[in-house]
Amino acid sequence: MNQINSPLIRIGVFYDGNYFLKISDYYYFQHDRKARISLEGLHDFIRHQVAEDEDADVRLCQITEPHFFRGRLSATEARDKDRLFHDRLLDDILMNMSVQTHYMPLKTRDGRLQEKGVDVWLALEAFDLALHKHLDVVVLIAGDSDYVPLIKKLNTLGTRVMLLSWDFKYTDFKGESRVTRPSQLLLETVNYAVAMNEVIDGRGGDIVDSLFVNQPEPSAYPNVATPPRPATTAYQPTAAGPEGSIGVSTIKNLKNGYGFVVMPPNNLFFSYADMAEGQDFNELHEGDWVEFTVGRNHRNEDCARHVRKVEAPAESDYQHETVESSL
Repeated sequence: MNQINSPLIRIGVFYDGNYFLKISDYYYFQHDRKARISLEGLHDFIRHQVAEDEDADVRLCQITEPHFFRGRLSATEARDKDRLFHDRLLDDILMNMSVQTHYMPLKTRDGRLQEKGVDVWLALEAFDLALHKHLDVVVLIAGDSDYVPLIKKLNTLGTRVMLLSWDFKYTDFKGESRVTRPSQLLLETVNYAVAMNEVIDGRGGDIVDSLFVNQPEPSAYPNVATPPRPATTAYQPTAAGPEGSIGVSTIKNLKNGYGFVVMPPNNLFFSYADMAEGQDFNELHEGDWVEFTVGRNHRNEDCARHVRKVEAPAESDYQHETVESSL
């Protein structure tokens, strides 16, 4: 049993970055919390959980080696996909938390971006640091069975392994069922398995509330104002033009992570991934006015891209009722 005068318990935290970001997106877009995971709150939770499982004083449980691994778009690709600001924002958060980042370029195969080698790199770094930095506990934020050999090797060093995992399912904006579930073999191999979805939904309290960011994401263009339109111009939904044209309309309805923009003769689909840089999907409401770029989806259908909220015009400036009755 560890006492107050026992040596420091050194904790290494190793993030499978894409897994963690998928979890954070789930809580931001699908879960009732509508908030992202806070790294600061998560690290505090980890220290308390390790103290509980190791029967130690939380003051002696310190994260000494936090590391984040992820495949990453090039700067040009991130810019073209409106991801550059969000990638930089993530870097700022990781830097402020003294988390060391490890990025590998995403590879294109059969027309799709694929992440290769990240799990191997994470395993090598985790084992090397456990060996040379004498880590007592390694915390994995992952769900893949590929990490089972790593856990077994860490145990030979006397290093205990804790797994933070999530188990949930939801329907995405394409109507497809999505399931995130940790490998059963992974759960059976680790020394401490923490079902975070059960902790979040069942435990409650300050330690759980602190797991979430309690402020909105910063905007990429916080001071950019919508250009004023002449008072004589009817402010109403514009017909969907060719791909790349600009449209203005209202949001007809919203669901978890996707919605539709009013656009005769058919409403235009958009998802959270189609928001313009710095725009927050969770700040939209049905009936809000938005500006967007006409695009084409994977089914070669018209959709709304680069969606951004604009100020509602004066009621006398548009013929909204006429448009609605024509739908």
